[in-house]
Amino acid sequence: MNTQLNIGLAQLNFHVANFELNKEKMLKSISEAEELKLDLIVFPELSVCAYPPKDFLEFDSFVKKCIDTVHELAAFSFGIAIIVGCPAYNNGPGKRLFNAAYVLIDGKVQHIYHKGLLPTYDVFDEFRYFEPASDFQVIKIKGEKIALTICEDLWDEEIENVGGDGKLRKSYNVTPMDILIKQKPTCIINIAASPFHYSQAENRHKVLKRNAIKYQLPIYYVNHVGAQTELIFDGGSLMIDAKGDVIKQAKYFEEELLIFAQQSVRNVSTDISTSEIERIHHALILGVSDFFKKMKFKKAILGLSGGIDSALVCTIAAKALGNENVHAVLLPSKYSSDHSIADAEKLAINLGISFETVPIQETVDAAELTLKSSFTNLPSGLAEENLQARVRALLLMGISNKHGYILLNTSNKSEAAVGYGTLYGDMCGGLSVIADLYKTQVYELCRFINREKEIIPQNTITKAPSAELRPNQKDSDSLPEYDILDKVLFHYIEKRKGMEEICSLGFDETLVRRIIKLVNSNEFKRHQTPPILRVSPKAFGMGRRMPIVAKYD
Repeated sequence: MNTQLNIGLAQLNFHVANFELNKEKMLKSISEAEELKLDLIVFPELSVCAYPPKDFLEFDSFVKKCIDTVHELAAFSFGIAIIVGCPAYNNGPGKRLFNAAYVLIDGKVQHIYHKGLLPTYDVFDEFRYFEPASDFQVIKIKGEKIALTICEDLWDEEIENVGGDGKLRKSYNVTPMDILIKQKPTCIINIAASPFHYSQAENRHKVLKRNAIKYQLPIYYVNHVGAQTELIFDGGSLMIDAKGDVIKQAKYFEEELLIFAQQSVRNVSTDISTSEIERIHHALILGVSDFFKKMKFKKAILGLSGGIDSALVCTIAAKALGNENVHAVLLPSKYSSDHSIADAEKLAINLGISFETVPIQETVDAAELTLKSSFTNLPSGLAEENLQARVRALLLMGISNKHGYILLNTSNKSEAAVGYGTLYGDMCGGLSVIADLYKTQVYELCRFINREKEIIPQNTITKAPSAELRPNQKDSDSLPEYDILDKVLFHYIEKRKGMEEICSLGFDETLVRRIIKLVNSNEFKRHQTPPILRVSPKAFGMGRRMPIVAKYD
């Protein structure tokens, strides 16, 4: 079976609660679709308000604006049908809202489809706001019977109980498509808000292919693109035929109106061809760009140490914002090496960004003198090291406030996991750019950036990492080697494996116990860090909710 409708999938970069902008983008796509004589244009899940709206959904005024926007769009549905995502009020028992898809035809709302499966895991929290649908009916557009579904409605699959008994089990008690298929639809349309992580594109294709083959129907899938604070949406909208073959696919990380006219539907076939590290590269650039654009910020500032983390953040920022909008500050102390300063300067010159040097030693000395009576008869140590990091933050925030710059945080996931960072020091900032990248991934991404020519100085990549807060300091003085640390962290954070399970993989028990203790005891630090751009299946932030005051090892 196949639909005879000419369909457009509008993969757009929306902005949470920016109703006028979102409507303007949709109207532009509708106009383009009308010129192409399409029968139907489809927008993603909750497109009128963008995803995720979070607790805005608790405001009646917000929901009213969402629904008003839908009715404004309906005025443009003469000659072309429109499907758009928007919350809907629930007049029955349960939560007061549904997550809904509105079908607009001939100037009015013809159908409202309610989402049945509400994800409440990781970054998703839909059951907090929405009532799940219990009734599922196909919709009719120009005589075609369509199984309209919303994102998770097609993700009701047997999933592995990660960190548990390892068994496969159903996520939900109902499968919407098992009900809809009995009504003999000719195709499936799925409007989605599917956030990016480095393996999500493969997961998405796998799920859609399985559904297409199971129900012997083509699937039209439309996703958001763009970043909403922590979450990045990669697009990848597509049409997949009843055999499970991708017929046509939109670009990743770009807006696009994807057209399926019957005479040309098989002209293009697209697969996933980029590496995980290249996808991460694109995602981080989009994440930084949209954070600044949507917050109406223009210029970024960061401390450039000559180390690999700040070098990577600086490079991403320059690509995302333009080199003219990035300002680096070198903050040498008496422990800073000559090569670190030289490496930082070389990177700034390579990127064409502005930079300045602000030595911190006089300020550190003044702080130590002020605290002399409080530090009397106590050996020099961590407190003095942290003073240096906090002085750097003080100076960076001073420049930031004076010039209206936004400070970028340069901590990586390995450091954030074990608390290897100074609270109110190097952990401060407005946005954490690489805090979902393990240190080993930081190196990999830097090598990717340098694949054609040296942008990040080679010495920055090859030298031993150091915070340079005491003589000859190296990260390995305090931490296991990163190639081992990151593997243990991956099993504990992403895979949710406990100590015994990790040790059974061949890791030393003493080492594993130490690492897990560091992760758990530093939860209080992570609760105070800037928002983190999510690029992994399990990032710190909204998708990982752990108690601070707990004893678990």
